[in-house]
Amino acid sequence: MANQTGKEIRRGALEMIAAMLISGTIGWLVVASGQSPQNVVFVRCALGAPTLLAICLALGIIRKEMLTWRTLGLAAVGGAAIVANWVLLFAAYSRASISMATVAYNTQPFMLVALGVVVFRERITASTAAWLGVAFIGLMLVVKVQPAVLAVPGQYLEGIGYALGAAFFYAVSSIITKRLKGTPAQLIALIQVTLGVLLLAPFVNYRALPTTFLPWADLGTIGVVHTGIVYILLYGAIQKLPTSMTAALSFIYPIVAIVCDRFAFGQTLAWVQLAGAALILLAAAGVNFGWRVMPRRVRAPAACGGAQCD
Repeated sequence: MANQTGKEIRRGALEMIAAMLISGTIGWLVVASGQSPQNVVFVRCALGAPTLLAICLALGIIRKEMLTWRTLGLAAVGGAAIVANWVLLFAAYSRASISMATVAYNTQPFMLVALGVVVFRERITASTAAWLGVAFIGLMLVVKVQPAVLAVPGQYLEGIGYALGAAFFYAVSSIITKRLKGTPAQLIALIQVTLGVLLLAPFVNYRALPTTFLPWADLGTIGVVHTGIVYILLYGAIQKLPTSMTAALSFIYPIVAIVCDRFAFGQTLAWVQLAGAALILLAAAGVNFGWRVMPRRVRAPAACGGAQCD
């Protein structure tokens, strides 16, 4: 049983890493599409839904016993949270820049750990807390605040607020997904994106949708790859991993986002940012492999009252 659990955790870690590597490119595609956050999320859900439906039908997981009222209810609440997460995060990109929105959004692992403690009574070891602290320090080093961003303080603060709101809703969705353990990740994602289409349909600016190929290619990639594939990997990982490990591996996301900024928009990485990236990877590895920061507490021998101890 222990080997099976270890195998499950390793598989979940690989799924989480893959999901974060792909997810780190989404800011680039959102900005390149030139669409409003509502339009991007609507198209994402509209394209992601048939992709996920085809996968669910192929796997034969759309069955009556899987679609209980409890499952549908929890998945719907989680879906509303994830749709809010997407809209707020995409709105933050244009106001606080991809980099600053990303760093603010990546406060979600700490919210996730806190919710894990409150909801599941999960215990955090001193070493895990220390690694999360190292990752947070790295995160602060990764993003360099540019004067041009701060020159528009109203939009900057609004963007940071949107990113923090997105982080909260992501944590809420993750906690709800933990409650659905045993339900296929593909089915959860299908319910959620279908709900997203219904929720956002009244708010879409249909006249502003793209009329050329490249913006549709950006939106298509977001819908099929970043939704149909990433959320299968992500939800599968969340169900397999302890909350603290999910939080640590989430720090891979900002590294990829910063690299995308460099290649897509010419943002140069300073040595401080590279040092921060190294700290983030170190912290993720530390939690993933169980490296101890705090030494084991050595117990003093019990007193034997003058008698010989066995």
